Amino acid sequence: MLICSFSHSLIRTSVSPIGIFDSGYGGLTILRQIRRLMPEYDYMYLGDNARAPYGSRSFDVVYRYTLQSVEELFRRGCKLVILACNTASAKALRSIQQRDLVRWGTDHRVLGVIRPTVEAVGGLTRSHHVGVLATAGTVSSRSYDIELTKLCPDIHVTGLACPMWVPLVENGEYETPGADYFVRERVTEIMRADPAIDTLILACTHYPLLLPLIRKYIPEGVNVIAQGDLVAASLQDYLGRHAEMDAALSHAGTCHYLTTENAQKFSEQASLFMNERVEAEQITL
Repeated sequence: MLICSFSHSLIRTSVSPIGIFDSGYGGLTILRQIRRLMPEYDYMYLGDNARAPYGSRSFDVVYRYTLQSVEELFRRGCKLVILACNTASAKALRSIQQRDLVRWGTDHRVLGVIRPTVEAVGGLTRSHHVGVLATAGTVSSRSYDIELTKLCPDIHVTGLACPMWVPLVENGEYETPGADYFVRERVTEIMRADPAIDTLILACTHYPLLLPLIRKYIPEGVNVIAQGDLVAASLQDYLGRHAEMDAALSHAGTCHYLTTENAQKFSEQASLFMNERVEAEQITL
């Protein structure tokens, strides 16, 4: 596995926001729900749009890119970072937690989106047949299979990669006839692979933008799990159980956006996701 060079040069700031990271725009669906539930905190969002998407990249590359972004957020004052990206959570989270956090000290934490999602499934599935729609990287990692089996050993998981879904969302084409075609194709395929599925996990933070189309093609009675509310509730619970982390965070209700792509392009697209005006800062990792 590739190792990143480490620099502890901090950007001086009196603000300690919650960091939210994604390879692109999808993590904004997580940020939106977190801010809706906990508007009093400061937030800093980093989208690595210049190198998106991560879904088809190797474990080593996803780890390296994710670590660079996490450490950038740390340098900017974040003590808690949420990987609002299923691919990064699947391919990089554990390595960062086990190998890299020690360099920053015990007051820094990185959390992912897979565990909060999995914990919600047990109370929803009756058939114990669960479908996972995700990027190729998340499906190949089998992270959902592993975590779901830990909680429910007799569960049956069917994963299916949806390679066209992220580009549709990233390019603002999630309400077009093309989107309708690709959503119908994938939903039909996963339900054909296992007709007993009664719970469908949208295991990519981009996919909630396609939810109206997904609901159009799933059979009646199938639960669809989008991650925003689940991750937000899990984060609120985490801060309630970790008073020292909650005390370390700043509470001024601000939100700052960073992107590795063109700032104007990001701002325009992010404004659609957030339903408010967004002004981003372009950075280089």
